[in-house]
Amino acid sequence: MTTGFTVEQLRAAATDAVRAPSLHNTQPWRFRLRDGGIELSVDPLRRLPVTDPSGWGTRIACGAALFNLRLALAVAGTPATVRLRPYPADPDVVARLVPDLPRRPTPAEQSLSAAIHRRFSNRAPFWPDPVPAEARWRLGEAARAEQCWLELVIGTGAVNALAEVARSAHRVLERDPAYAAERAEWMRAEPSPDGVPTAAGGPPSEPQDLLPQRGFGGRNRAPGRDFEPEPLVAVLGSTGNTAADQVIAGQALQRVLLTATDAGLSVSLISQPIEVPGAREALRLSLGRFGTPQMVMRIGYGQPGTATPRRPVDEVLDLPVVPA
Repeated sequence: MTTGFTVEQLRAAATDAVRAPSLHNTQPWRFRLRDGGIELSVDPLRRLPVTDPSGWGTRIACGAALFNLRLALAVAGTPATVRLRPYPADPDVVARLVPDLPRRPTPAEQSLSAAIHRRFSNRAPFWPDPVPAEARWRLGEAARAEQCWLELVIGTGAVNALAEVARSAHRVLERDPAYAAERAEWMRAEPSPDGVPTAAGGPPSEPQDLLPQRGFGGRNRAPGRDFEPEPLVAVLGSTGNTAADQVIAGQALQRVLLTATDAGLSVSLISQPIEVPGAREALRLSLGRFGTPQMVMRIGYGQPGTATPRRPVDEVLDLPVVPA
């Protein structure tokens, strides 16, 4: 007979869960024990009302944290059964995890778990080395394992079409002063437990760049120098676009990111064409895929990037009060 999770198990698993990516590194999650289960919830104080008015980005981030949480529990020999959005009256509760039958972790789970603390977005230009076919196959399998799809955009014409959609979305967003102001609120020139440090920001976009980059205060590069001539671009998608689908897509995103890290690859996320509804639809039509695009990724080999900070794990835990 299985018993409930303990505070110690929650704290250990949440230490890995908080390493998930999030828009502007807002870390919009909280974790608690309830009736022996672990519940992952949205932190309403960390929403981005301008950048993410629908809550899509928050649910993607919480889905990524959920995958890390599942993985940490499985590697500890205490895997969980997951129920997404378990309380219709409380949609901020993203998932509830209860103990499943104990078992030994698989080699794949151990490899992905080892990648959690080595994974972070790399916003710098990648080297021209091509991503081998075996690694590309692994990334596609990672998405499929979480009921999503990963489309590698192959060919100059296809990449240019996607890039035009991304640049158009970027221009739409950048024209909104409130969008720029919200991004500036999460830029960090000094040490901070959240937000994007300027050292991790990468160089800002220039007119000749194929793909847009958000400006987080990174150093400028030589005038006229191309960012990357031929990046490997991938689009992650889900079969639907409900709130639960977005949480599922977040789990798939994190499995893809950890698989890439395990293969020695770097990834940066390009969400602008997802944030603008018209651009997302144009992207879907250009791919000819059934379902909804949920994230665009740039994948390749490069110098190790700079990790973004995380809040102490106890700041995101809602622990039961022990009677005096």
